[in-house]
Amino acid sequence: MPKLWDQKLLAAYLGKSEAWCERARWAGDGPRFLKLGRHVRYRADDVLAWIEENAHTCSGESTA
Repeated sequence: MPKLWDQKLLAAYLGKSEAWCERARWAGDGPRFLKLGRHVRYRADDVLAWIEENAHTCSGESTA
């Protein structure tokens, strides 16, 4: 069973604000998420995968 994180835990883990999490979710820039009723949850595995997908070896790398 995957561990589900709420937005507060995600923000703390990433060192971001909860507002950043909301904006990233609305823009499609953040980790994959689940909607459970009116609640948003993040799978820990999806968060770690998103971090790895955004890893770069130099600052000149394109994200496309």
